[in-house]
Amino acid sequence: MSYFLDSFVAAIALVTSLNPELLTIVTVSLTVSSTSAFFATLFGVPLGFTIAYAQIPGKRVIITLLNTLLALPTVVIGLFVYAFISRRGILGPLELLYTKNAIIFGQFILILPLITALTIAAVSRVDERYRKTARTLGATSLQTALIILREGRFAIAAAIISAFGRVLSEIGISMMLGGNIKGFTRTMTTAMALEYDKGAFTLAVALGLVLMTLSLLINVCFNLIQGKGTK
Repeated sequence: MSYFLDSFVAAIALVTSLNPELLTIVTVSLTVSSTSAFFATLFGVPLGFTIAYAQIPGKRVIITLLNTLLALPTVVIGLFVYAFISRRGILGPLELLYTKNAIIFGQFILILPLITALTIAAVSRVDERYRKTARTLGATSLQTALIILREGRFAIAAAIISAFGRVLSEIGISMMLGGNIKGFTRTMTTAMALEYDKGAFTLAVALGLVLMTLSLLINVCFNLIQGKGTK
């Protein structure tokens, strides 16, 4: 017990002193997670809106498939992407393996179904009268879509925050596609796993504290947005 307490105290000192290695790891994690969340939002929100409102054959099957993909293990995605970007894969010449871009690509695939499915749920809950009123007043299809998105903005924002939290705490994709290279692709979760295997708990505990703090902030933002959406 005393060993854990000593590690905890040393970890706090590591965080408060802004240790360079710690900052590098946190920066890599935030960079890849925010980038993947940005691109997943860029594609997922329009895709979710289109599925929700367009007359698409097999819409129910598509929604069921999206909901199924929400439970897809990260290691499965890592293995799938690895097969494409390894040297013998189709995208091998691009030399993406063990780079930040590889992690971003894998995390993008992980949360795209999440943002899409939650966007579908968000815009489906918007009162149909908004769409009918907008069309009656002569709004174009784009203007009508923007009105619906505006009404569902809090739920969509909550979906994006949820997706960001998902990729920030994942480990399978980061480990398999990034390679856990020090100072380059080492994220908070992969570094914690490595330090634990080495028996060096100080850095692992420090990263755990940072990750829990970030998770707390994400949940606070999530709850604030949900609260505004229910008013």
